[in-house]
Amino acid sequence: MKSQIKVLIVDDSAVVRQTMEEILSSDDRIKVIGTASDPFIAAERLKSERPDVITLDVEMPRMDGITFLHKIMSQHPIPVVMCSSLTENGSETALKALEYGAVDIIQKPRIGTKDFLEESRVLICDAVKAASAVKTKRIIKNTIKVTPKLTADAVIAKPRANAMIQTTEKVVLIGASTGGTEALKVFLEALPPDAPGIVIVQHMPEHFTSAFAKRLDISCQITVKEASDNDTVIRGQALIAPGNRHTLLKRSGARYYVEVKDGPLVSRHRPSVDVLFRSSARYAGKNAVGVIMTGMGDDGSRGMYEMKEAGAYNIAQNEATSVVFGMPNEAIKTGAVNKILPLEEISGAVIQLCW
Repeated sequence: MKSQIKVLIVDDSAVVRQTMEEILSSDDRIKVIGTASDPFIAAERLKSERPDVITLDVEMPRMDGITFLHKIMSQHPIPVVMCSSLTENGSETALKALEYGAVDIIQKPRIGTKDFLEESRVLICDAVKAASAVKTKRIIKNTIKVTPKLTADAVIAKPRANAMIQTTEKVVLIGASTGGTEALKVFLEALPPDAPGIVIVQHMPEHFTSAFAKRLDISCQITVKEASDNDTVIRGQALIAPGNRHTLLKRSGARYYVEVKDGPLVSRHRPSVDVLFRSSARYAGKNAVGVIMTGMGDDGSRGMYEMKEAGAYNIAQNEATSVVFGMPNEAIKTGAVNKILPLEEISGAVIQLCW
C-alpha cells in the first residue's frame, strides 16, 4: 500500500474544517495531520510537521490565503489546493492564486444533501491526490515564449467557396485538469485571431469557469467565453465548458454547436472530457482534432480513443511540460494519440492540422 498523503487544512470556519477533515479522512490514501483557523496557526504547525498537501481558504482573518500562499511558495514550496466559497470576487481571487502557484481550486463544501457531499468527497479527495503527485519542477510562467511560427494570413487561408459541399471545417476539442489553467493560457495565447473553433473541458468548479474565460479573453487574440447552451462553434472563438455542467459538441448541417446539460459525474467529473470527446466522435468524426493536456486520472482517454476510431487526429501534452502526466499518459496507453508534443508546440501543430 502506498504511503498516506499528509494534509493540513487551513480554514477560518470550524464547520468547514470539520467537514473537510471527515471528507479527506474517508479516503484510505489520505491522512489529515492537523487543521488551522488562520495562516499564523498554520505556520506554527508547519514547524513541527511538513504536510504533503495544504488545503487553503482564500479569505481569512489576520492574513489572507493569497499572501500565505505566496509565502509558502517563495520559502518552502508545498502543493497547495485553494478552497473558495465561490463568491464572484472570491473566484477572481482564487484564479489569481493559480498564477501564484496553487495546484488546483476546489469548492468549499456546503452542508447539504448526501449526494452533494458524496460528489464533494470524490472531487476533493481527487484534487488532494492530484496535488500530491505534482512534480517539484513546474512550468514557470513567462519563461515559455510562445508565438505562432506564421501569421494568420500565412497559416489559415480563407475557405474555398465550395468547401462546405465536401466537408465541414475542423473543430478542436481539448481536455485538461490539474495544471490545465496555465497550460490552456499558453496554448490559447499563441493562436491567431482566425484560429479554428475550439471547445474546452477544464476541470473547475462552477462560477470559476466564467471568470477564467473572461481573463483569457483579455489576454488572447481569439475570443474566449464560457459556453452557453446552443452556442455556435466558430473560427476565432474558444468555448469553455461551465463548471458542474457537461458540454457536448453537436452538429446541424454544416454548423457545429454545443449542448450544455446536467447529468451524473462521468469519469468522476462534471464536466467530463470523456463526454465532450465522445460527442465529437459522433458528430465531428475526421473533422476533429483532439488535445489532451496535463491532469490526474484518466478522464478523456476513452473518449479520445473513440475520436481516433472515428478518424480524428489526437495530440497529447508530453510528460516534461505536464504538471501531472496522468490524463495524457492514459490516453497514450490506450493507443488514442497520434502525436506527443511539448506544450509550446501544440498550438502550431493544431493550426497546421486544421488547414
